[in-house]
Amino acid sequence: MAVCVLGLAGCSSTSSSGPATTGSAPTTPAGEAAVVDYVNDGDTLRTTSGAKVRLLQIDAPELHGDCFGKSSLVALRLLAPKGTRVTLVRDPALDQADRYGRLLRYVVVHGTNVNVALVREGAASPYFFRNERGRYAGALMAAVEKARAAGLGYWGACPQAKLNTGLGSITGAG
Repeated sequence: MAVCVLGLAGCSSTSSSGPATTGSAPTTPAGEAAVVDYVNDGDTLRTTSGAKVRLLQIDAPELHGDCFGKSSLVALRLLAPKGTRVTLVRDPALDQADRYGRLLRYVVVHGTNVNVALVREGAASPYFFRNERGRYAGALMAAVEKARAAGLGYWGACPQAKLNTGLGSITGAG
């Protein structure tokens, strides 16, 4: 049986501090406006300007081979479908791009932090590369604990689900 593990993305970051926030519009700093052209998988999209964006501080199951990978893709497509105007928000405490050249950003749609929303739905998990936590780390951790406890998304669909935030793995829901 395959083991599903969240948190294996090749993204990088450079700092470890940041306040715990809810991800709502009033606490979201100004960012760059963009329009979604294509959603690649559960944590990556491309804008109409050609920028590739990796959603910061989260990881979704791989599209091929991981339990819930296709469902994570669907979840991101529902939150940020093609043609959607989004705000790409940098976290000044973290790297701005990963080793593949993708922009590392929080994606905000109509005041909703999509990164946090995906974790809240159980479609993704927090991932803190080198244990460096950005401004929404607290909100991401609170969201995953609720999703796990409720067996939402990945946590209910994948019996071998593990939470891997970069420090180690925690198996199963709740």
